[in-house]
Amino acid sequence: MKILVTGGAGFIGSAVVRHLLANTQDSVINVDVLTYAGNTESIPQALQSDRYRFEQVDICDAADIKRVFNAHQPDAVMHLAAESHVDRSIDGPGAFIQTNVVGTYTLLEAARAYWQDLPEERKAQFIFHHISTDEVYGDLPHPDEVPEGAELPLFTENTPYAPSSPYSASKASSDHLVRSWQRTYGLPTVVTNCSNNYGPYHFPEKLVPHVILNALAGKPLPVYGDGSQIRDWLFVEDHARALCLVVKSGRVGETFNIGGHNEKRNIDVVRTICALLDELAPQQRAADISAYADLITFVKDRPGHDARYAIDASHIQKELGWKPEEDFVSGMRKTVQWYLSNESWWQRVLSGKYKLGRLGEGE
Repeated sequence: MKILVTGGAGFIGSAVVRHLLANTQDSVINVDVLTYAGNTESIPQALQSDRYRFEQVDICDAADIKRVFNAHQPDAVMHLAAESHVDRSIDGPGAFIQTNVVGTYTLLEAARAYWQDLPEERKAQFIFHHISTDEVYGDLPHPDEVPEGAELPLFTENTPYAPSSPYSASKASSDHLVRSWQRTYGLPTVVTNCSNNYGPYHFPEKLVPHVILNALAGKPLPVYGDGSQIRDWLFVEDHARALCLVVKSGRVGETFNIGGHNEKRNIDVVRTICALLDELAPQQRAADISAYADLITFVKDRPGHDARYAIDASHIQKELGWKPEEDFVSGMRKTVQWYLSNESWWQRVLSGKYKLGRLGEGE
C-alpha cells in the first residue's frame, strides 16, 4: 500500500511514518511544509529507504498538491497536517483557519479529482483518512461539578460538536468538510478523533515536553489556573498503531474515537513528570531546589479553558480490536527517558525561535 501522509514531520504524523516504515511493507509519501513544529529529524535515517519519499509542500497549494498525487499515485491519504496548539490559536487564529480549513478543502478537492480518474479497482480501494481531535466536542462535566459517586460522561462518536477555541473550531470545520465530501461526492473517507497525545519527538510548546525541558533547565513550570483541568492521555505510538489500523480496516463513513483510558488532572501530570525526573535525573536538578516539583508555578488560566476531556474508545476496540498498550505510568516513563536520552534533538529545536516561553495570553 502506498500512503500519502500529510504533516508527516509533525508530532503525531512522524509517529505514523515511523510505524509504517518500521512495522509494515507500505510505502510512504510524507508531505509537510515544515512550519516551526515540523522536523525531518523526527524520521530517523535508519528507517528511510526506497519506500520513503519526502515532499516539502503546503497543503494550501492546489497545484503542488495535484502534482504530488499525480507523481506518487497513492492508495490512501492520512491527513494530519494542521496547526494544532490551542494557545497559538488564541494569539493568531488566522493561520488555523488557513491551514486547517482551507488546507483541508484544497486537499479534499485534489484527492477527489485524483480518485475520480483512478481505474475502478483502485478507485474502490482508495481511502481518505482525516485525523482530528476530541476538542471538537467541547468539554465535559468535571468531577467537582457533579454529585459524589455520579457517573461521569465520556465523548462518544455521537457527541454533538461544541468547540471552545479557534483551534478546535477550525478542526470541527475540517471534520465537517471531510464528511460532506463523502456524502456529496462519494469520496471514501473515515474520521478519527483522538485525546491528548504525548511521547517522543513532541515539540516543546506542549505541556509534557514543556515541563520536562523547563525542569531540566531549572525554569518555572507554569500550570494554568489551579491545574484541575482533566485530559485523557494517549501515548503517541499507541495512537499511530490505531491510525494505521483504521486506514486499512476502517469502513467508509465511519468515525472512531481514540483515547488512552488515562484521565489525569494537569497538576498531577506535572507532578508525575517531576517525580520521574527526581528518580531518573537527580543530578540535573538545580542546586537551589530539593525536588523538581518546587519549580511548579500557578499562572493565569487560558481564556476559555475546557474543564475536562475524556474519550470512550470502546467502538474502535470492538470494531478493529485496538486498545492502548501503554498506561499513563509506563508511557510517561518512556517519554521522560526519551527526552533525557535525546538532548541533541530537542536542543536543535530550542535553538530556533521557540524558547520555552508561554503562549496563549489572548492579548
